[in-house]
Amino acid sequence: MMSYQKLTTTQPAACQVEEEGAAPMPSGHGKLAPWWVGSGLLLAAVLLSTITVWVLRQVSGGWLGPTPPPKCLLVPESHRFDCYPERRVVVTQELCESRGCCFIQSPPPAEGKQGVPWCFYPPDFPSYTLESLNQTALGMVGLLVRREKAYYPQDVERLRLDVEFETDTRLHIKITDAANPRYEVPLGVPRVMKRAENPIYSLNFSWDPFGVLLQRKATGTVLLNTTVAPLIFADQFLQISTSLPSKFLYGLGEHRGSLMHSLDWNTLTLWARDVSPTESFNLYGAHPFYLLMEEGGNAHGVFLLNSNAMEVALQPAPGLTWRTIGGVLDFYIFLGPDPNMVIQQYQQVIGFPAMPPIWALGFHLCRWGYGSSNETWQTVRAMRNYQIPQDAQWNDIDYMDGYRDFTLDSQKFASLPSLVEDLHKHGQHYVMILDPGISSTSPRGSYWPFDEGLRRGVFLNTTQGQPLIGQVWPGFTAFADFSNPDTHQWWLENLQHFYAHVPFDGLWIDMNEPSNFMDGSEDGCPPGEFDSPPYTPAVLGDSLSAKTVCASAKQKVSVHYNLHNLYGLMEAKATASALIKIRGKRPFILSRSTFPSQGRYSGHWLGDNRSQWKDMCYSIPGLLSFSLFGIPLVGADICGFSGSTSEELCTRWMQLGAFYPFARNHNTQNEKAQDPTAFSPAARTAMKDVLLTRYSLLPFLYTLFHRAHLQGDTVARPLFFEFPWDKATWELDRQFLWGRSLLVTPVLEPGVDSVTGYVPQGTWYDFYTGSSVNSSGEMLKMSAPLEHLNLHIREGSILPTQKPGTTTEVTRRNPLRLIVALSSHATAWGDLFWDDGESLDTFEKGNYSYVMFNVTQNIFTSTVLHASTEATKVTIGTLSVFGVQKPPSKVLLNGQEKPFSYLDNQVLTVSDLGMTLSQGFSLQWL
Repeated sequence: MMSYQKLTTTQPAACQVEEEGAAPMPSGHGKLAPWWVGSGLLLAAVLLSTITVWVLRQVSGGWLGPTPPPKCLLVPESHRFDCYPERRVVVTQELCESRGCCFIQSPPPAEGKQGVPWCFYPPDFPSYTLESLNQTALGMVGLLVRREKAYYPQDVERLRLDVEFETDTRLHIKITDAANPRYEVPLGVPRVMKRAENPIYSLNFSWDPFGVLLQRKATGTVLLNTTVAPLIFADQFLQISTSLPSKFLYGLGEHRGSLMHSLDWNTLTLWARDVSPTESFNLYGAHPFYLLMEEGGNAHGVFLLNSNAMEVALQPAPGLTWRTIGGVLDFYIFLGPDPNMVIQQYQQVIGFPAMPPIWALGFHLCRWGYGSSNETWQTVRAMRNYQIPQDAQWNDIDYMDGYRDFTLDSQKFASLPSLVEDLHKHGQHYVMILDPGISSTSPRGSYWPFDEGLRRGVFLNTTQGQPLIGQVWPGFTAFADFSNPDTHQWWLENLQHFYAHVPFDGLWIDMNEPSNFMDGSEDGCPPGEFDSPPYTPAVLGDSLSAKTVCASAKQKVSVHYNLHNLYGLMEAKATASALIKIRGKRPFILSRSTFPSQGRYSGHWLGDNRSQWKDMCYSIPGLLSFSLFGIPLVGADICGFSGSTSEELCTRWMQLGAFYPFARNHNTQNEKAQDPTAFSPAARTAMKDVLLTRYSLLPFLYTLFHRAHLQGDTVARPLFFEFPWDKATWELDRQFLWGRSLLVTPVLEPGVDSVTGYVPQGTWYDFYTGSSVNSSGEMLKMSAPLEHLNLHIREGSILPTQKPGTTTEVTRRNPLRLIVALSSHATAWGDLFWDDGESLDTFEKGNYSYVMFNVTQNIFTSTVLHASTEATKVTIGTLSVFGVQKPPSKVLLNGQEKPFSYLDNQVLTVSDLGMTLSQGFSLQWL
């Protein structure tokens, strides 16, 4: 029996953070908004700011310098928009005023913080004027004119404004050069044919200075107000700022930290980079999308379709500044109004995720350093010996000959083809790693991938037209240009050649930021506007070429300066296409670098984490962020990649990891093994049990992925998505939901036998026993011995589960068990999507079954809405109903009396139903 203790409603502690970031940078600076002048609250802030500055001047003995102009003193600290964002520069009054900005020194920020900008925009800083605005069939077109140049070179004086009212909940605003074409992201986006008829937003403009003012009609909430700071649009510096309606902001990846971003002078950089996940660093992918919760529970999202290096500066006004160094300002705004709908609307633009093969949802095992195919095989056999579920065995780069792609170490991995054959015989699968860096040093004629790639011209080139040579695992390498269609064909042929020897099932594409062990190339990078732009965002290493290729590298579609953040996406697209042609089945691909629309082609793992408790803790906001980004197939390396895990950490992490949408235990070389068979019998049993729990839930999980593929639902879901009216959920990121129904509360700290978690209002049922807990929306202390993971089912849900086996193939042949969690009104609902688990486009071709489950007035009904032959192969064996208030006198299956059991904790169970999934039926209890 589980025990619960109600606590005062406080948030759990954040993940424990050791200081790992770089030293604090000199701060930059901001501007004032016409919208707040006259507001009583902000007028008080202005006066307080003015008084504070005066007092500081008196006590500092003048160190703050001469008194600033009155217009500068009018700007409250929180509303100072940065006029001098350059890093590694000590901003002086002379530098600041040379840009026409206000200079007020502030006390130094705390270590690791940026602090209030010293140099910020005055209220009258010159911006663009909206000269004309005309109606179009889809919206409006306008002309913006700047009469005074800004301070970055190649200012664009005349801009074109395009506004399209695409749907009632989606607005498209694009600002670009009115006279000259500019680079735009080569991403297919939907084109609407008619203007939205009843938008739930209202759009207005400030003409001079130009600004966008967007409101939600129902509440009047101002979602965007870009008059707070000037618009700047130079060739290599584009900046636009806005006020925000609240501080509850999420997204803007890829970064490590809490799910909700701090607005305390926090700058987030988007530039794909190979670095172990560390707070404050720009990581592997770039996702210029944010979700914001408004007071009252509504939500909206903003997507900037731009692939250049950028940073997003957050400040406590609350306010936000987009700052990018190329392309155009191409915004999509999604009005929800709830957070689930925002993410669906976002994916309507970038594309819904692919449906994964069912085996991708099983348990995966990998490590760098198996040493040989025989050692790999021994691990597989040990897993089978202990009957621990496993669907896929992986190999890292040690299977290769000299770390060269498409090769096999003929000594240590000679038995790899036999291992793969054995995996297939046992219903298991094989996945191998590939890197985009192709060895360039093999004798001519001895390494076809490079020789043929050179002949076909499929590599990134220098400005001189020669293949750019960097260094990765095999030594000197060239880098495949996946923006070139010829590269896709070359990639396919290489994969076909290797598949003929080792018939792999999936591919793991790593190092695709692209990563480079040297900065730029073996010859460095040439001087020029791409490698030394007028402004460099706050990237790790202070250079666009730090541990990657030169920004000036030439690619088929454009220069790498524009395409860098798209590299992983383009490789995933080429790899998915190749796998489909080779195997004729749904592709499984895992990619490290990602960009919006990546979910259409691959999943993602959170990179080279460490075997530390805080890394496990941070994995939850990581996977939830990627749910927002439309990449539901996501997880972290279970038990940690680098460093040595402990038995307790690995047990807890296996429990959490069993509920990552993508579950893989992965380890580095020269560390002790951390697969489940490497631990004590007690730990091994705990790991096995939680994997069996995952496998029992595969029908439910697979259905969630179907809904993600069909309409953009999230799989792993923040609590506030289901309870947006409950503000206590808005900052929670130590728990998560599967879909709307299953609450996961893992242990994230060592040495404890209980866990504190938030239980939203309503009735929740213990997954294992069916016992109920009624919550008013509060923190509960739950028993959590080492062998136990707390799982709770939400009232009103029906979960399809299955007797688990050691592979998805075995599990799918077993009987189903339907778990009904009755609401306080004795109702419940659920559904099940079922197909063959691997064929392409089963839903689109109608080769699937879809069954809806419903309970009302003590009658359970199973309604088959669409059927296929696959549904005749599986039976529904058991129905468990949680929350049946009174012991039934009898149970009727399609009108025929049926034996049942009823427990004191109000759980009704009916076994041996013997119904196939393709048969609709009803079951009544009286």
